Amino acid sequence: MAAMTTVPSYTPSLWVRMCHALPRLDLTMQMKDNIFVPDSWEYQQTLLVLSSLSAIALVISLLVVLSFLIHYCCCHRGDRSEGSEEEEEDEDGSTGHGYSGKKGRGICCVTWVAVAAVTLCCVAIGVGFYGNSEANDGMYQLTSSLLTANYTLASIDLLISDTIAGLQLSVSGPLTSMEELFTGSKPFLVSTRNCRRLSDNVVNLLSSISLARSSADFSLGNDSSISGASIIPLTPVPPSVAPTVVPTSGLMPNPFSPGWAANTLMVNEDYRWLSYVLLLLLDLIVCLFILLGLAKQARWLLILMTVLAWLALFLSWGSLGLETATVVALSDFCSDPNTFVLNSTHFNTGTSSDVLDYYLTCSRRMNSPFQQLLTQSQRALSNIHTHLSSLERNALTQFPKAEKSLREVQQILNSTEGNFHQLVALLNCRGLNKDYIDSLKGLCYDGMEGLLYLSLYSFLSALAFTAILCSLPGAWRSFPSESEEYEDSDSESEDPFTSHQDSKRFLQWQPWL
Repeated sequence: MAAMTTVPSYTPSLWVRMCHALPRLDLTMQMKDNIFVPDSWEYQQTLLVLSSLSAIALVISLLVVLSFLIHYCCCHRGDRSEGSEEEEEDEDGSTGHGYSGKKGRGICCVTWVAVAAVTLCCVAIGVGFYGNSEANDGMYQLTSSLLTANYTLASIDLLISDTIAGLQLSVSGPLTSMEELFTGSKPFLVSTRNCRRLSDNVVNLLSSISLARSSADFSLGNDSSISGASIIPLTPVPPSVAPTVVPTSGLMPNPFSPGWAANTLMVNEDYRWLSYVLLLLLDLIVCLFILLGLAKQARWLLILMTVLAWLALFLSWGSLGLETATVVALSDFCSDPNTFVLNSTHFNTGTSSDVLDYYLTCSRRMNSPFQQLLTQSQRALSNIHTHLSSLERNALTQFPKAEKSLREVQQILNSTEGNFHQLVALLNCRGLNKDYIDSLKGLCYDGMEGLLYLSLYSFLSALAFTAILCSLPGAWRSFPSESEEYEDSDSESEDPFTSHQDSKRFLQWQPWL
């Protein structure tokens, strides 16, 4: 695939390739491409069709549960009449074990079905907790990589701003004073003006490097939409202490900002993780109390758990539909992420495709798009050094008052060169490309695996709750009613023959009485 050749050290996983190969149908049941275009209505239709499969499964589950309810309701009266006839025959034959044995077998069958369904639900809950943890780990790796990339971009912007501010300060201050002092000496005045011209050239060259400034200003609170404004020095925030800022607008900023994306993903991931934890706890509580209700034969507890089981059934099939659409869309993105990033207007607005391709691929055969600008700036700074060295050797003997201004210019130039070397290192593609690869691995490896486990959890829990709802009416039917319990207790306490026989046996067993 294209992603295997364009993204170093990243290859789509087996699960990504399998989900990406799924056939796509729109609402008219026509085949469509599986290219990741989230803004396209045709692509959204394919996701709706895939997610609607869970709705069909929900309808089938409801029909199955309804058929069992009709079966228990219709057979209940017939079983009662048969049970009463068998009781009469048993009383006449002095046996009393036929109907009770049949009833005991029914209780055993219903109990085992319910226990098996609850066990399956508990297995699904364990799978869900693991999948939720895996998905959270993937999103954490993704947001950490985005914050690191945002920190790098902010550092680039800070270095450019400090370098430009320092050169402008040298031009407006010490170089202007030196020009006033060298008015009577044309060679020294020409060298000073050449330093001014070269400083202006460096400022113009560095101002054209707009990658960091256009991407980092949003996350640091500056208005990047204002063009031609004065450059404000920035202070980059390390990723470990970067504040979580909730965007005031739901739209993606223009151009795309890694800091904005990281903050948005962190907020959404917190809500997603908490929602799944609450859903898993709901399923666990329902399963445990169903077992308790079966053990205690508590009708009111089973009625309450039945209502919650219906809610859990709807939530399970609904979450499965959402997870199916998310898994398929994520597999489409992870199969070829570079193509989407390069073609998306949210990413390449304000940034040339050559710059994006350089940082996404980071191939040794590609030259940096800033190489020419950096080379020209380096040459200009070297020429300024040459002119200042010449003035230090020749001009200070004649104009000793210019020594202070010359030393200030040299100090500013030394600081500028230090910032320039750091800027060259940060503009190299290796750092940002590593962050990009780490974000892909977190999203497409751990995140994809976690979503698949969550899909398995939703499917297993939906099957388990379907079986539970089918078996609970049989459990209610098997429980003895209050009237039967009352009659049994009265018969045992008021039967004179039973009490007389028991006392007689007790006396015979005690020989000394």
